[in-house]
Amino acid sequence: MLPEPTLRLEILGPLRLWRGDVELDAGPRQQAYLLAVLLAREGRPITADELVDLIWGESAPATALNVVHKYVGILRRLLEPGLPARASGSFLLRRGDAYLFDAGPGLVDLAAFRERVAAAQAAVGPNRREVALENYAEAIALWNGPAGDGLTHRPGGEALFADLNRGFVDACVAAAGLAVPLGRPERILRAVHRAAAMAPLHEPVQAALIEVLAAAGEQAAALDAYRAVRSRLADDLGIDPGPALQDAFRRLTDGPAAGPWELVGRSAELAALRATEGPVVVTGEPGSGKTRLLEEAAAEAARAGRRVVWGRCLDGDGTPSMWPWVQVAGAIVPALPDEIRQDLLDRGIGALVEPRSGALAGPDDGTRFRLFEEVVAVVARAAARRPLLLVIDDLQWADAGSIQLFGHLSARLPAGATLIGAMRDRAPAPGAELSRMLAVASRAPGHQRIQVGPLDVAEVAAMVRLETGDSPGPQAAAVIHARTGGNPFFVRELSRLTAGGADPVDVPSTVRDVVLDRIAALDDGARNLLETAAFVGRDVNLGVLAAAAGLDVQTCLDHLAPLAELGLVEPVDGDPYSYRFTHDLVREAVGESVSPRRVPGLHLRIADALDRDPAGGPVVERLAYHLWAAGPLADPRRTAEALAAAGRRAADKSAFETAERHLRSAVHTARTARLYELELSALSALIVIVGRRAGYGGSTAELLERAAELADDLGRDAQAADLLAARTIGATHTLQAVRSRLARRLHDRGARSADPVVRAYGLQVWGQHQLYDVGDVGEALRCLSEGNTASSTTGDPLRYDLAYFWSVTEAMALALHGAVDDARQRFEDLMRAAGEDLYQQSICAHFAGMSAAAAGDAAWALRVTGRWIDPDPGRTFVAVHYTRLEWLWARALLGDDPAGAAEDAEKILVTVLSDPPQWGAAFFYGLYAEMSLAAGRIDQAGAALDRAGEFFESHGPRHAEGLLLLLRARLLRARGEAVAVVRAAARTARDVSAGQRAHLFVRRAEDLLVSLS
Repeated sequence: MLPEPTLRLEILGPLRLWRGDVELDAGPRQQAYLLAVLLAREGRPITADELVDLIWGESAPATALNVVHKYVGILRRLLEPGLPARASGSFLLRRGDAYLFDAGPGLVDLAAFRERVAAAQAAVGPNRREVALENYAEAIALWNGPAGDGLTHRPGGEALFADLNRGFVDACVAAAGLAVPLGRPERILRAVHRAAAMAPLHEPVQAALIEVLAAAGEQAAALDAYRAVRSRLADDLGIDPGPALQDAFRRLTDGPAAGPWELVGRSAELAALRATEGPVVVTGEPGSGKTRLLEEAAAEAARAGRRVVWGRCLDGDGTPSMWPWVQVAGAIVPALPDEIRQDLLDRGIGALVEPRSGALAGPDDGTRFRLFEEVVAVVARAAARRPLLLVIDDLQWADAGSIQLFGHLSARLPAGATLIGAMRDRAPAPGAELSRMLAVASRAPGHQRIQVGPLDVAEVAAMVRLETGDSPGPQAAAVIHARTGGNPFFVRELSRLTAGGADPVDVPSTVRDVVLDRIAALDDGARNLLETAAFVGRDVNLGVLAAAAGLDVQTCLDHLAPLAELGLVEPVDGDPYSYRFTHDLVREAVGESVSPRRVPGLHLRIADALDRDPAGGPVVERLAYHLWAAGPLADPRRTAEALAAAGRRAADKSAFETAERHLRSAVHTARTARLYELELSALSALIVIVGRRAGYGGSTAELLERAAELADDLGRDAQAADLLAARTIGATHTLQAVRSRLARRLHDRGARSADPVVRAYGLQVWGQHQLYDVGDVGEALRCLSEGNTASSTTGDPLRYDLAYFWSVTEAMALALHGAVDDARQRFEDLMRAAGEDLYQQSICAHFAGMSAAAAGDAAWALRVTGRWIDPDPGRTFVAVHYTRLEWLWARALLGDDPAGAAEDAEKILVTVLSDPPQWGAAFFYGLYAEMSLAAGRIDQAGAALDRAGEFFESHGPRHAEGLLLLLRARLLRARGEAVAVVRAAARTARDVSAGQRAHLFVRRAEDLLVSLS
């Protein structure tokens, strides 16, 4: 009997289906779209109601649910022709009132893409970059165009497929970050070309295309790509290229710095460091002597009476977050007077000095900003006591938070302090965070960028003489220079070989080969110890190393002796309990030589050693890394718990990117092992971190849905209500079609529940629904007031944020209901209640600004929004664009360049709120119309109101209807229409507002009517 032909489905490009070599027809347009949606959400259920919204939107026929069921049946038989009638089959499954597509191995290209991306992300460690690149390359090669290409999308579906496209673009950027330093750009060039075409304004992927083209030898094409994206940014957004593109262009046009040294011994570079008055960044290739240069500069500074403090970044995901600043704070804070020291330890900077435990505090960029400012203050205090030199080495290994703090301190460097950082300019190439930091540092007064280049032939000869005691002849020096490219580390390694009698022509051709040649003669015990040490890290605690290798400490020291003699490791000055690799390149070469099948076992042994010897340094994040890297060899509960603890520890130090990575790994591990209590705990922490920084819509929605499902399954009604409330807020503010259904679901749940927390949420979300989707201001105020009275702010950061959000929403509803003075006082009270929480302050300022604009009170709006306009790193919140629009409106109505304010507002509306449409677009187009009227641009005001009307009809918010009608009446008056026409329009605004109980707009309409008479 012949085997059944293989079924294959593709959604990464046009929707296509095959059985064997025969392509299948997915059927009519709506049936094909249903299949595409199920494939895009493969493995996750979608309710029939959601499918109706995604396929038809507001124009769904009465029979839509029946049509969905019919399409599902047809698709089942298409995919499995032999399926009996009414059987569910193997792929298109029903779960309650929902359907899901269960993709078996090799069935759906999207599942294969996600598996390969996950494998690439899991390929951690210095010896697995090739593995990671290969997985990325295979993943991105699966794409044949935008996901669902050629399908007609409704708004909800458009977001679903756009999210898939973002995953492809992100994978291409990550792949480029590996392919370029590994010298394999051709492997991914075609896919990166496709990603750049799909995201023409996405700067990281455009920069990646430029880098890949240049690395592939296509400099002309790379230059053309840069010019094209620069033109698009200018024409479409009115902005210049950002740091990523600028850095790509600089590397393309300048290339690596090279040339002869003016003085042997880096005299020119040392002179530049001596003369610096601002932050300095020293760059160069691996092994170029950056650290040695910094050590010499630090020694000179110490001899001149300066205090020198080092922060050394370490390679590997196991390095604790904010590690260089943990070292800096640990050196400076304890040396301060007792009263100052204790005060600092009680603040955010204390988390860098002493580990903390307990509930996750509400993390946001404001928390990080306060920490950064505390570091600036501590540096200022130390520098006031004694001139201070801070040296941060190997910035290329730093986590995002550490890099951002370097940039912040560069911009605000106190008097008496000097800041020097060093980083590789390749292997790895600087990422987005480093590029942004370099841009920030470059704007600081006195900034210098020092490139450490290669040695020339004479300098190579001098280094060989220093290493061996013998002067090489001119020909030998030239050969060594040619073989090493003038790289000092490589020169030193080759000098050791040639000193033993080897001909320079016959020595290995790479640093890795040199190191492997040196360790070839080691016995098994010393070699195994060296390999274990390579995975512990650059700095190795003897207790941890001995335990991981299964040795007593004395035997461990015995094995280390020949390694030290070979110049591979060395004791750490001032620390008799530690050794360190003489150079990162040595550790990388050793790590890359270990067989991949041995690596997980090494990581597990190191994790066990860390558990037994917590004195070996900050353990929480290192333990989590090694357990994660041990993969299936480690107990999944232990791994998930460690990752969750590491995430919370990173969040304590405001290293939010690192915290998110740890927590996502914890969620994945717990879910895979069906440890649902652990999964919910990690998800809850992750939601707070992601939601506060990116909002509770978008990518956070999926986290919220999963967490709510878990909370329900575990019988935690109040926690499930927390999560559903956050999900509803996110759906409302991202205009998701499910928002009304979510509000009804939680409202009904609250009505049935005896739990006061659940009942309060039911009223609060219903109040939000009445305000934005129905437009009944009176009912909204009643529900919000009653719900807020009964709500609880205790429990966790999410509940705390939700309670604050409902309070500011109620204050705005109070203003719309006509009690403007009471609302103004309520907002002032809420701003005080926010304390130092910049996130809550920004939300309060945004809602107060909207209320002021609705009331026509420009002075109030200017007062509450003005402090949020400065582009401060502590104020990068979701509401920032809205708050800026409110501030521009206030400026225009107060006569401060209304035409310029209107032009600035138009740029924000076009680039941020219009495509795709964002919440409140109708309201803010109305404010733009009012600005245009203030500037005397009547036609522009009319066009703005027409645009506002379009957004209002399709997306709301309904509470803005009275304002838009009132502005329409004012526009008629400005155009010189007959008084009767204007009066009729004003009466319409008044009557509609009265029906909505929006008494604020009723009064404003009546004021207009009085002015007409």
